Amino acid sequence: MNNGYRWTGVIGCLLTLIACTGLPEGVQPVSGFDKDRYLGTWHEIARLDHSFERGLVDVIAEYSVNEDGSLRVLNSGTDEETGERRSAEGRALFVADEGVAHLKVSFFGPFYGSYIVFELDPDYGYAYVSGFNTEYLWLLAREPVISEKVKKDFVARALELGFATEKLIWSR
Repeated sequence: MNNGYRWTGVIGCLLTLIACTGLPEGVQPVSGFDKDRYLGTWHEIARLDHSFERGLVDVIAEYSVNEDGSLRVLNSGTDEETGERRSAEGRALFVADEGVAHLKVSFFGPFYGSYIVFELDPDYGYAYVSGFNTEYLWLLAREPVISEKVKKDFVARALELGFATEKLIWSR
């Protein structure tokens, strides 16, 4: 392989990694974000399906601060078939300013993906969260049940931004 092709491959890999911490078109992270208010337990109300969550119900995400100042992310859910509780622990870092809700999260070593809070209840009662593209979407809430109005507003906003809302999986 000549050096030109090798560098093209390296640049392609770097661009792919950068894209994984980017923003979907039209999605803007919340500014004025308060990390301390976001800490704690969040219930997954809705999501777009992915292999890492497939078949899980009663999914929760717990956020705390690691000794190094990064955020500890502990996601867990119950396997619908076996009833077994599964969990995955990750680490999140702010992409830039801590006051902007654009983080990068890793569950697999040096590989990070975007975690973008693009809508947040003023009381931190619910959050709309996206990944680096419109294939990743979550509605999280402090309580396991939220109002129909919040659900409808979430769907409308997500649809406006190009997410496939007809594919949403809703918690029971």
